[in-house]
Order: sequence, then C-alpha cells, then structure tokens
Amino acid sequence: MKMEMKIDLIGISPNITKIRKLIDQVTDTDLSIVVFGETGVGKEVVVRSLYEKSKRCGKPFVKVNCAALPDTLLESEMFGYERGAFTGAQKKMRGKFEQADGGVLFLDEIGDMPLALQSKLLHALQDGDFTPLGSEKLISTDVWVIAATNHNLEDAIEKGNLRSDLYHRLNEIKIYIEPLRNRPEDIPYLIDYFTKKYQTQLNKKPLITLSKSTAEKLIKYHWPGNVRELQNEIKRIIVLGGDTDRINDMHKDMAGRSHNPPIETLVNRASIPSELLCLANKKSMDHASLPLKEIKKEARNRIDRELISYVLKKTSGNRVRAAKMLDVSYKMLHSKIDELNIKPHI
Repeated sequence: MKMEMKIDLIGISPNITKIRKLIDQVTDTDLSIVVFGETGVGKEVVVRSLYEKSKRCGKPFVKVNCAALPDTLLESEMFGYERGAFTGAQKKMRGKFEQADGGVLFLDEIGDMPLALQSKLLHALQDGDFTPLGSEKLISTDVWVIAATNHNLEDAIEKGNLRSDLYHRLNEIKIYIEPLRNRPEDIPYLIDYFTKKYQTQLNKKPLITLSKSTAEKLIKYHWPGNVRELQNEIKRIIVLGGDTDRINDMHKDMAGRSHNPPIETLVNRASIPSELLCLANKKSMDHASLPLKEIKKEARNRIDRELISYVLKKTSGNRVRAAKMLDVSYKMLHSKIDELNIKPHI
C-alpha cells in the first residue's frame, strides 16, 4: 500500500543520528535489514523511514506480524494458496510475498517465526521465487525484505529456534535502536512532536503548553514502555485538558514510580548490571567459574521465571491476560512457560 503520511524519526541522540545516517546509506541497496530493539522503541518507524527514502516508495508496503498469526496460517499468509489447497480454501489467495512485489515486505517479530516456515522463507529470499500452497507453479517476486525483533536472535539460534543461515541472510545490515532511558536527550523533542500531533488530530483548543516541572518529570522518568509509553502519556494529557496544575498532579504518581517500576513491566527489559547484582546474591553459584555470557543467560532466565510466575498468579493463571500485561505474544509466553518449567497457577 502507498504511505499516506511522512514518518518522522525524532531525536538528536547519537543513536538516532547514527540511524538516520545509516538509513541514507542503505535505502537503495536492497540489502536485507534487521531492526533490533526493545518493545516500543520505534522499530516500525525506522522500517517505514527506510521505505519512504527508498526508490520503492509508493510501491507496496506489506507488513507480516510473525507473532500474531498461528503457525497453521502463517505459511498460507506468506506465500498464498490455490483454491482447494486445504479445507476452507474456496478461492485463490495471493500471499504477502506476492502482494509486496516491487516494494517492501516487513517481517515484524521475525524471532517468533516457526522453524517449519523458515526454510521456505530462506529459499524465497535466496532465489526470489516460491510456490503457493496447492500449486506447482513458481512465482517470482522482487521484494526488499526488512525484519524487526525484540529478541536476541543469536540466543534464538543457540536454542534451536532460528536457523543460522536465515539469520545471516536477513542480517546483512543491522540497525539497533537504544531504549528511551538511554537517550533522554530525545525526550523533549518527542514531547513536542507528540503534543503538536495529537492537538491537531484531536482538534484541541486552546493549545496546551506543558509546564517546566511536568516536562522535567517526563524527562527523568525511565519509560519502561519506551517511545510508545511516552506517546500514550502525551495523548492522555491532551485528552484530559490543559490545566497544568492538574497535569502536574497527574504525574506525581508517575514520578514516584520512576525508580520502582511495576514488576510486570520489567520482563525481558532488565539491565545487565541489575541482573548481575541479582546473581551476586545467589551464594549457590560460583560466578568466578562462569563466563559472562552464561551469567547473563542465567540472570535473564531467573528474572523471566520470577516475573512470569508473578503475573500468572496475578491473573489467576489466565495466559491471555498475562501475555497482554507483559506486552508479549501469547505464543512467546507459552514458549517461555515451557522453557522455564513454570508451574501452572490455579
């Protein structure tokens, strides 16, 4: 589909400045790209910026959320099918690869793609053609593939969840977006951008100006949900009105939470120093004999196990609600529960 509005990459931090430069360097190369970063940092903004600055702008932009579709549907969605290919296939359907011909195919959450489909994806990337389900005809396409993930894909390879050849085929160019807490200099620019955006969209008058103290609280907050959380907070301010005293009161609780974030927001987001500190208190482990990589892995597993158990208990074992609370896909949560041998909560 054709983009309807310009996508802005906001910020002045070294990380964002480097990304802008890299975008300018790679947009017309057709090299496969993987955008890495925590949930909410703006990975899709970077992907759409790549598209807008490329020679493919105006051609199809097709997004596939690899975590949102069941394994049984993902292959047919990606590569299409012929009528009668399976029960319920009453008419032919063009897959995302074919729909994206001439443009960009954006594979979001690539780390959640099932192994069975990775082989066919690799073939399509290498040869530029594929066969829809129920067909014997090869279809050739010209697509620029850009992927995004909040996973450590090298860990996924070690665990056998991702093919190494697919990873290296996709990861010709790597773009990493730092979490918002590591680039606070970008926050004032994001506040200004979102304030103007939502005041225009919501037709709010008179225009709201945030007080200096409110802006300072927003800048100091650690933003576990990254840019997406800041965006939602600014929208909430715009909707509730322009009383700056009320806005300051509204942020007192948020400021108080800045050093003690809710436990359910921390899964997969803990900093390495905190993880190592957590492990340092576990006297049963001889850290001196372990490499840093193993220490980090064990720390992540312990943090994930405790936090997932906490949220499952809080939701009375409801995995759908727990996945939403943790801001991960149901499939990822289910996989983590099995991997970490987390007992069910009744």
